Amino acid sequence: MNEIQSTPAVPAAGALPEGQVVTAFICANCARTGIAPSSGRRARPTKPDFQWPAAAREVLVPCTGRLQPEHLLKAFEAGADLVCIVACDEGNCHHLEGSRRAKARAEFVDRMLAEIGLGGGHILLCHLPGSAREDMALGAANKTPAAQGASQQEIAARLRQIRDEVALRLKQLAPNPLRGAASGDSADGPYEVEETNDSED
Repeated sequence: MNEIQSTPAVPAAGALPEGQVVTAFICANCARTGIAPSSGRRARPTKPDFQWPAAAREVLVPCTGRLQPEHLLKAFEAGADLVCIVACDEGNCHHLEGSRRAKARAEFVDRMLAEIGLGGGHILLCHLPGSAREDMALGAANKTPAAQGASQQEIAARLRQIRDEVALRLKQLAPNPLRGAASGDSADGPYEVEETNDSED
């Protein structure tokens, strides 16, 4: 199930064009602490406070590897100036190839937008540490520091880097020409990300 939340803009250090909108697809495992695997419960999703420099719609997904090109295109059609994908670090993804799939699909959609004349650069892929290794270590009763995952200081530094990248990209982009033409579709409709196993992709 996806959690969809709209967040107000936090003023950036430098003027951004008014009215810009970011849609962010955020992996539910990218910034949480490690949890020992259990058949009795699933890890609780954790969404950090990104303090986006523009108004944002946040969509929590089980893995960014589940995103398909149509999800990214629908966000752009709905008026987003920038679509940001926040994935786990490659090599620390619970679904092994999820972050790599997200990268390939983001590059594909960005090329498509450029080829049809809407300009490239509207898709931005960012990373937070992830928690797959930490979950595995705790499941094996490994109490070493590696099992604790990234520190809060590291996560805070990564969040600042993401905010800076988003602000810079928004300054460089022309407004989304489709924003005024966005239809009144259901807010949840474009963002239904299935939790099916796509390991054969």
